[in-house]
Amino acid sequence: MTAALATAVLAAGCASSGKPAATPAPGLLEAGNPQVLLLGEVHDNAQGHRLRYELLRQRVEAGWRPVIVMEQFDRENQDLLTKGQKGCLDAQCLIRVAGGGRWDWQLYYPLIQLALTYQLPLVAGNLSRADASRVVRDGVASSFDPQGVKDYKLDQPLPAALAAAQQQEIVAGHCNMLPEMMVGGMVNAQVARDIWMARIIREQQPKDVVLIAGNGHVRKDVGVGYWLRQVTPALTVRSVGFVENREDAGRYDSTQLLAPQTRDDPCKQVKK
Repeated sequence: MTAALATAVLAAGCASSGKPAATPAPGLLEAGNPQVLLLGEVHDNAQGHRLRYELLRQRVEAGWRPVIVMEQFDRENQDLLTKGQKGCLDAQCLIRVAGGGRWDWQLYYPLIQLALTYQLPLVAGNLSRADASRVVRDGVASSFDPQGVKDYKLDQPLPAALAAAQQQEIVAGHCNMLPEMMVGGMVNAQVARDIWMARIIREQQPKDVVLIAGNGHVRKDVGVGYWLRQVTPALTVRSVGFVENREDAGRYDSTQLLAPQTRDDPCKQVKK
């Protein structure tokens, strides 16, 4: 869930001019549609949500019809999400039917409305808090069936570099004040979410898929893209980070720099 998004996009990781964009950069708009497009977010950055929506809208209006997997809906609520797609004409209705209380849903209204208007399937991609708690307690493999454990080699320790990168991100995201005893469990929960999203994306094949998730999940080095490569290396996957910090650019295939969202210092209260 940890999330850290350019006048110019780094279509293949190149340098940009560094000014926050008012519209999606041409490099992103002109790129072809991959089989899997991972679109990140800083959860509360309104500019990032607008730019990501515009990027997806233009592709859909040009004829692309992907499945949209969303971190914002928990897996066990898929039946409610399907019900909402069948019975709702607008995003507010669907969110009343299938949404929870953890998200600022108004930021997602345009994207969900786009899916309803063009009848793009919406698929729930996240673990519930109950599932995440079990993973924190019992390990990543506890949320998977035997086939999932085999596919992703969850009977073995996580790759050291991946675990270290996730740990660094989680500790920093908790103001460097997370008790050491909690770090391993939270790494497991983050990894389990990434693997579930990768698995759900695979289940949609041969349809193209867009993933809507936090920047941490769409990282190509340790996020969903990593786990897709472990089982389906032939898939064409492209990750786009919408980042507030230019230093984050190397984690994605393409990035778009955002003006930082005005917010209170999240660490100020913790450090009191």
